[in-house]
Amino acid sequence: MSETIALIDFGAGNLHSVHNALMAAGAGNVSVTADPALVARADRIVLPGVGAFGACRDALVAIDGMVAALDQRVRGEAIPFLGICVGMQMLADKGIEFGEHAGLGWIGGTVRAIEPSDATIKIPHMGWNDVTPTEGHDLLESGEAYYLHGYHFEAADQSDVLATTHHGGPLVSAVGSDNIVGVQFHPEKSQAYGLAFLGRFLEWKP
Repeated sequence: MSETIALIDFGAGNLHSVHNALMAAGAGNVSVTADPALVARADRIVLPGVGAFGACRDALVAIDGMVAALDQRVRGEAIPFLGICVGMQMLADKGIEFGEHAGLGWIGGTVRAIEPSDATIKIPHMGWNDVTPTEGHDLLESGEAYYLHGYHFEAADQSDVLATTHHGGPLVSAVGSDNIVGVQFHPEKSQAYGLAFLGRFLEWKP
């Protein structure tokens, strides 16, 4: 029996593309869901997200029982978890975007606006750029992926930074701890690199 992948639907994710990419990467059963009961039984969880940190966080919290189900399944029962873009950023303690908003607090850090020292650097950071792993991790390999973001994850502990990229200065490309991984890039838009990454996530046994 194939594993159940819960793709969290809180109204602010690139769900169709992420669903298709997971299926193309070899997933057998991807459930797009806003049901905490399904999340509590899932074998793997993917949290996408596009838009503003605060709006995404509020939409997630507004689903009765969802954050508790995520916390229990991911942090309590340690199943593999992947956050994508704002889904990765929400792992932080807080986000500073149109005010200050509490994150999930699973990986210590703050999400702030990208402020390059060079005025010629365009914001948002959009398009293909490097993924440079900081050390060995089962999911992260060197390559190029597609990014689209104007805010970045500032990790409190550098040991949680799994990969970086460079856009007017170093930026965090991926964070993680134990069974939790978050990526700033969009694997669903990153062609062969993204599908290979998702394939490794589907096989990952942290």
